[in-house]
Amino acid sequence: MLDIKLIRENTDEVKQNCINRNVKVNIDQLLQLDEERRDFRQQVDDLRAERNRKSKGKPTEDEIVRMREVGDKIKQLEDRLLEIEDAHSALLLQVPNMTHGESPIGGEEDFKVVEECGNIPQFDFEPKDHEELMLEHDLIDFERGAKVTGSKFYFVKNDMVRMNQALINYGLDVVTAHGFTMVETPDLAKHEILLGAGFNPRGTEKQIYNIVEEELSLVGTAEITMLGYHANEVLDFSNGSKKYVALSHCFRTEAGSYGRTSKGLYRVHQFTKLEMFIFCKPEDSEKHHQELLSIEKEICDGLELPYRVIDIASGDLGGPAYRKYDIEAWMVMNQGYGEITSTSNCTDYQARRLNIRYKKEDGTLDFVHTLNGTAVVLSRFPIAIIENYQQKDGSIKVPEVLKKWLGKEKI
Repeated sequence: MLDIKLIRENTDEVKQNCINRNVKVNIDQLLQLDEERRDFRQQVDDLRAERNRKSKGKPTEDEIVRMREVGDKIKQLEDRLLEIEDAHSALLLQVPNMTHGESPIGGEEDFKVVEECGNIPQFDFEPKDHEELMLEHDLIDFERGAKVTGSKFYFVKNDMVRMNQALINYGLDVVTAHGFTMVETPDLAKHEILLGAGFNPRGTEKQIYNIVEEELSLVGTAEITMLGYHANEVLDFSNGSKKYVALSHCFRTEAGSYGRTSKGLYRVHQFTKLEMFIFCKPEDSEKHHQELLSIEKEICDGLELPYRVIDIASGDLGGPAYRKYDIEAWMVMNQGYGEITSTSNCTDYQARRLNIRYKKEDGTLDFVHTLNGTAVVLSRFPIAIIENYQQKDGSIKVPEVLKKWLGKEKI
């Protein structure tokens, strides 16, 4: 969440930022509640101070009566203060992060293309999409996935199992060479952690599967669990920023996604993902954002995939991100580009919610900045590989960097 002081001092900018990000939140009401909250806190503090002064000596009968009245008044004020703070907190959590000055302003289609890399394949035959190819090679079974679990669940089979493991191993090799610590995270997180990360575990717009009668949800990304990893901690950056590469299963309801690209593996309810995550000092977050993007490009370049990098527009950033880059690989199924990775600088927005701080050189505490980025995702990456590496005879070439794990030239 944003610092309420920032909102007080930059009200017009915050209001305009909400408009740019297509978020409707009543900033004036938030500031009114903030003023009431401070006023009630001051009244409570003054009455408590009066009670403490009177309690030091032997009170008279009149003073005892007065202190009872003070106690009743404190209770009334505290009850009202609690109501105000709940309403204040609910509104504050709705305010999105500020937006980087170079991010394009607009909606989903208003992104800016930063660069295009690699060569789009020129097929001398009619190319197939990944779903058709995977079914032909018995690499996936959507029908039995639906029978066992439901629509958009699936079984991965045969060489695709090794391909997925190869992609994870390849991703780990690339990312750990940059000094990231490997982690395998839980697949569940408490609702307080999800809310801190900026994900809504409840409501009609939720993208999260909840565990009935438990304050737990299946995570949609290891970003959530890695944020919780250091919740309510003071981090030591004397040896540099804390950089992790985290493996987890991801579960998403994909609510509201109907009509968007969803063929085959592109939009499914469960997948495995290798996620990069960084905790750092505020002055280092822009540098680390470029680092995450560079690693994502390194992974895609190693796989020799054609792709483009886009700078996401303000209205498509979501709540926590200050700036976001996506890498979109060229796909036959789209006859164009489709997202395979994303990297976001969330500044102190998530750390403020989860109370993650660090000690500055002068001994004071400040909130860390958090960043995340996809290393490898086992839904979108296989699409790009299978569709771009397909051959005229129907086979699928194995990318050079994955051959040592698959032990073969083609599928």
